[in-house]
Amino acid sequence: MKNEEFGYRKLPVIDKNVLRLGLACNFGIDASGVEWALGEGGVQYVFWTPRQKGATEVLRRALKRDRDRYVVATGPTTALWSGNLRRFVDKVRTTLNIDHVEVLQMFWLGKTSRWAPKIVAELEALRDEGAVTAIGISIHDRKRAAELARSSPLDLLMIRYNAAHPGAEQDIFPHLPGGRHTVVSYTATCWRYLLRRPKGWQGPMPTAGDCYRFCLSSPHVDVTLTGPANLEQLRENLMALDKGPLSAEEMAMFRELGPLVKARGYSWL
Repeated sequence: MKNEEFGYRKLPVIDKNVLRLGLACNFGIDASGVEWALGEGGVQYVFWTPRQKGATEVLRRALKRDRDRYVVATGPTTALWSGNLRRFVDKVRTTLNIDHVEVLQMFWLGKTSRWAPKIVAELEALRDEGAVTAIGISIHDRKRAAELARSSPLDLLMIRYNAAHPGAEQDIFPHLPGGRHTVVSYTATCWRYLLRRPKGWQGPMPTAGDCYRFCLSSPHVDVTLTGPANLEQLRENLMALDKGPLSAEEMAMFRELGPLVKARGYSWL
């Protein structure tokens, strides 16, 4: 990594200095690609669930080799009751042969997960016991995300953020209590729609790597996730980080392109 100041960040609460491009294992990359990512590729933040069996053995070996190097972020597919949280954490620890999980998060809060008193109490208990280091959520409701950051024991927010959906810049980032939360962004390419030329756009088109640089150019974003389909895509995305933050000209391009992409009717993405 040539641009270490841009490429690495020490995560609040988790207290590890990690490469700011995290790996999501659920978009097609095979086991050999995951192995390269966690080795030569230098990836440290891994978004994984037990359903991603192709990545499981590779991740387990990496954790055995150097446990302190990696951050494992995971969560149950649904979390509507408190009872399944502890069972899920126990399953993850057994599957990966680790004594704790860095990030336990509730997926898609308000849809497949609930923020109920018993659930919150169980999350806090797991953190207090050391079974998990940080508790987090993924959420599309930006205003609710900001309120929970202010008023709840959350340590981490995983949010949608890209040039077509920059609303977090108004609804979340200015309202976060100073430096207390890890912020993870995803959908950097807007499901690749930012890579497709919209009607009427005459300017240059970004690469996927540029889209990750857009997210990481925000000082509020600690990690952005990449979900490569193959090793070639992952290599390209990692190489883009060497360019550092976007230039003023590149940022201006994204600010013009993003609204055009959203206007195509993809606001639900």
